[in-house]
Amino acid sequence: MMAVTSSCKEGTKIAMDNGKYVRYTPEQVEALERLYHECPKPSSMRRQQLIRECPILSNIEPKQIKVWFQNRRCREKQRKEASRLQAVNRKLTAMNKLLMEENDRLQKQVSQLVYENSYFRQQTQNTTLATTDTSCESVVTSGQHHLTPQHPPRDASPAGLLSIAEETLTEFLSKATGTAVEWVQMPGMKPGPDSIGIVAISHGRSGVAARACGLVGLDPTRVAEILKDRPSWYRDCRAVDVINVLSTGNGGTIELLYMQLYAPTTLAPARDFWLLRYTSVMEDGSLVVCERSLNNTQNGPSMPPAANFVRAELLPSGYLIRPCEGGGSIIHIVDHMDLEPWSVPEVLRPLYESSTLLAQQTTMAALRHLRQISQEISQPNVTGWGRRPAALRALSQKLNKGFNEAVNGFADEGWSMLESDGVDDVTLLVNSSPSKMMGINLSYGNGFPSMGNAILCAKASMLLQNVPPAILLRFLREHRSEWADSGIDAYSAAAVKAGPCGLPVARGGSFGGQVILPLAHTIEHEEFMEVIKLENMGHYREDMIMPGDIFLLQLCSGVDENAVGTCAELTFAPIDASFSDDAPIIPSGFRIIPLDSGMDASSPNRTLDLASTLEVGAAGNRSTGDNSGRNGSTKSVMTIAFQFVYEIHLQENVATMARQYVRSIIASVQRVALALSPSNFGSHAGFRTPPGTPEAQTLGRWICQSYRCYLGVELLEYEGSESILKTLWHHTDAVLCCSLKALPVFTFANQAGLDMLETTLVALQDISLEKIFDDNGRKALFAEFPQVMQQGFMCLQGGICLSSMGRPISYERAVAWKVVNDEENAHCICFMFVNWSFV
Repeated sequence: MMAVTSSCKEGTKIAMDNGKYVRYTPEQVEALERLYHECPKPSSMRRQQLIRECPILSNIEPKQIKVWFQNRRCREKQRKEASRLQAVNRKLTAMNKLLMEENDRLQKQVSQLVYENSYFRQQTQNTTLATTDTSCESVVTSGQHHLTPQHPPRDASPAGLLSIAEETLTEFLSKATGTAVEWVQMPGMKPGPDSIGIVAISHGRSGVAARACGLVGLDPTRVAEILKDRPSWYRDCRAVDVINVLSTGNGGTIELLYMQLYAPTTLAPARDFWLLRYTSVMEDGSLVVCERSLNNTQNGPSMPPAANFVRAELLPSGYLIRPCEGGGSIIHIVDHMDLEPWSVPEVLRPLYESSTLLAQQTTMAALRHLRQISQEISQPNVTGWGRRPAALRALSQKLNKGFNEAVNGFADEGWSMLESDGVDDVTLLVNSSPSKMMGINLSYGNGFPSMGNAILCAKASMLLQNVPPAILLRFLREHRSEWADSGIDAYSAAAVKAGPCGLPVARGGSFGGQVILPLAHTIEHEEFMEVIKLENMGHYREDMIMPGDIFLLQLCSGVDENAVGTCAELTFAPIDASFSDDAPIIPSGFRIIPLDSGMDASSPNRTLDLASTLEVGAAGNRSTGDNSGRNGSTKSVMTIAFQFVYEIHLQENVATMARQYVRSIIASVQRVALALSPSNFGSHAGFRTPPGTPEAQTLGRWICQSYRCYLGVELLEYEGSESILKTLWHHTDAVLCCSLKALPVFTFANQAGLDMLETTLVALQDISLEKIFDDNGRKALFAEFPQVMQQGFMCLQGGICLSSMGRPISYERAVAWKVVNDEENAHCICFMFVNWSFV
């Protein structure tokens, strides 16, 4: 038996073999360390080779060298674990400090509220006893106890700007660490060491406001540099122009900025801001960057209004950045805006009146971006695409910016509107400016034109009800064939010239007529990028991406159903096999933004499966009691924008095609949204089923009762904690129902059934029973089918059937039985395919 010990010093390792200690010399340790860095776990052959190549190790037994490597790996693991625990400890210490500060702030707020309550109670009592005294010259404002503000004279001089800057700093700090705003915790956000930070939204304050506190592993100067570059992390920011820069006597900097924000939908104008930004260092070493809008009340410099923009107001906001003990920074972020909701249609005003939406899209986006940058610095790596995360983030920004430009269609970027065809549901814009077309390699193949010199954008917005954005977006991503036209996909992809050689890849998963390659990469938070290959386009080789294949670079975000107030977005652009970072990107896609004020409450956990979306009672409430009554009235606005490259002389034809295509997409989305709606799912409105079709829960009960009646056994191992429908939905065997017609069509399928048929709930009724069998199968089925109606069931031996995509499926056996309703009348025929698999 052999035991091993090690000394504390790297150069004096001791091994014991057969009761004798062997001390390694510094030269021996150096040789072993050199090999360890090359290969931490060498094989027996490699260790013997090391002894032969290094004479200084000739007196060391191979067993002893093996033990040395074991100890070395153990020490490395302990060192990494110790480093990890130290980092966690530092983070917990900093988080504890943040929580203590937040607790102190809340205590001050409680004291202030108690004082205000006492004050107003006293005022109410005095009012009942005496008449109002009108001689009082001061006015106490609700919640702040400020006298009527008296701004000192200001102008555009450096002294005047410094006066505005100092006041902005004071107001910002009162919001960041004081009680100037009554903050309430962001719904669904729980502070902790693994959370993004402490996030709060304003309550009872003018405008919309959000506040966040968090830890980032970057020094304060670097944090300030990143946050000042707002277009790099704030996806709605079109541009920030620095008009003037002034240095102050206290070492600070004053900047005059002009900022433009994209409009999130085609139904509202974009916003712009005329800002003063003040950067300074406080006495405790904290770095402060604060901003506010300049307006006429301050007598500062002015900026004339811009066409097609609504001038919004940024109230004192900014960033308080403090160095954290042990490295990194503690950051306080405050965003406070008045987005002028009066300028948009009433149905859209919640977009401009929601502090929750501001927190998600701006405040939390800043924290996420900082944490992502920190992680990339501490853990540099190359993704499966051979690109670093920063390069992929730049690609995602190009996709997002291109989609925003299409949605907004600014005239200064060369966009002009085409005349309507009499129906204003779809807006068409064209752009043939040289700056827009520059760098686009428009070499076409497969019979398409060899040259294009303009871009046409077809866009529209629509109101959706009763379908959560995350669920609808996931459906659009995973079931592209439900709404996309493969011919138009090919037309769009032909604008990108294929490279001279293929790129080696491995085949990924398949969803609804598309192959998602295993190149997906998370950019930030719930946002991820992927490359998809459209099936039935070109010749697919499993090991190569070949010229002529059609691929889309796709960016998806907002698919987390539990995230409150999150915008769900799916953008994509055709790419070629070379896929260089500087390649032109012409994106299209969807954006879905929740409108309900109810989004300030946490949304229930809902999924795409039938069991979670069909359990609707007569009153529209889920029988499981998960607050779907509120969800049943959800509203959101979807914006659609598709871009097409074309030859200018074909503009009329392309415009007609684009209008029809976007209108067909709108119709498909409306059909899908209706089917996914918890209040309509399973009803005749959702699936065009005949009158008398039962609710899904009732249908599940009939299926199980009929199976028990005719076959004498239970279909499901039912547990009372779950509904029958949910258990049926997750059954491992494929369960499908078809109608009692001369040509039976499918009316219901569980998840396994949908997977087997390679279809969706929306398209299920387009599949007839006879389509899934070959000639022999159809003959056997129709020969035995009358048996089902007479004796109530039949059993089929194992065989082969076909999916909706024509793929052969083998099954061990199949059972069919008659489903009867509560009046014992035949309602449908149910099939169960046992142990099926694709051949």
